[in-house]
Amino acid sequence: MSEGQVEIAIDAMGGENSPFKVLKGVELFQLKEKDAKVIFFGDEVAIYQSIKKNNLNISNYEVINTIDIISDEDSVNTILRSKKNSSIYKGLEFAKQNQNTGFVSSGSTAAIMVLSRLHMGMIEGIDRPAICSLVPNKKNFSLMLDLGANVIVSGSNLFQFALMGFCYYSIINKNTKPKIGILNIGTENNKGLEFLQEAADLIESSFLNKHFIGFIEPNKITSGDCDIIVSDGYTGNIMLKSAEGISNFITSNLKDIFNKSLINKISYKLIEKDLKKLKDQVNPDIYNGATLIGLNGISVKSHGNANPIAFSYALKQCHNFITNNLNKKIIESIKNK
Repeated sequence: MSEGQVEIAIDAMGGENSPFKVLKGVELFQLKEKDAKVIFFGDEVAIYQSIKKNNLNISNYEVINTIDIISDEDSVNTILRSKKNSSIYKGLEFAKQNQNTGFVSSGSTAAIMVLSRLHMGMIEGIDRPAICSLVPNKKNFSLMLDLGANVIVSGSNLFQFALMGFCYYSIINKNTKPKIGILNIGTENNKGLEFLQEAADLIESSFLNKHFIGFIEPNKITSGDCDIIVSDGYTGNIMLKSAEGISNFITSNLKDIFNKSLINKISYKLIEKDLKKLKDQVNPDIYNGATLIGLNGISVKSHGNANPIAFSYALKQCHNFITNNLNKKIIESIKNK
């Protein structure tokens, strides 16, 4: 990375319980990253009041006032024409215009996607951005993309997702030679739709071939056998939301079981440490922060209902991509494909 201070432009108003959860998340983030400067975009009165009311210890920051509010119901035309003084619009505009700067928001996914592409554009050689995030598995974590940005894709798009995922993984896990798989209904070469077959052929014909393990079925996502899971956005989004729903169902039922009787409560105490370890392993907070990978800039989407701890992890992701030159790695990989 070229010399210069890392800056993170932050939408202070997006998502539930903002601006407090955003500000508290920054406080937690700065416990480890004291040198990064943060620029809050939003209602400056509400931001300063929240900092004072909650006695938050935030340093090296700036507040830029914005007055427009983007809701989940706003159309693309409304966002582009009437919300140019919103925290998302101004934050992304700032991130594009300033070197070593990224953007983080818990706001409207549609707005972040549209405005990220408008302000930042695409990396040359990449046709579409993909929503990319970490998912827990039996061994550690996997990287999965796309999780909702592209409902309809081509084999070429999936190949580009694989390439970008490979660059992402090389940043977060430098000591591992990642295995790449394509999400499909079966592992046989003749299974799945035509664009999946095309993507497999393109990966096999590239420098990624030594990392490619072929098709992977949904029931193997948590096995840890595949490090980078490539999918179209429609399938990936359904997969992610299904997994979240099943996880919440199991967690809720376990609580009911352990509170059912005195014997069950005693049983819980006997295995409490193991259960805590499992909870930490699948804790969604530490996987918060989906990257819109493929943009000519860094834009990170936090869950709308993220708590301060989860938001701090989204900030950590953004900081990591800036300091490790994610986009430069992608550009170099495109040249070598």
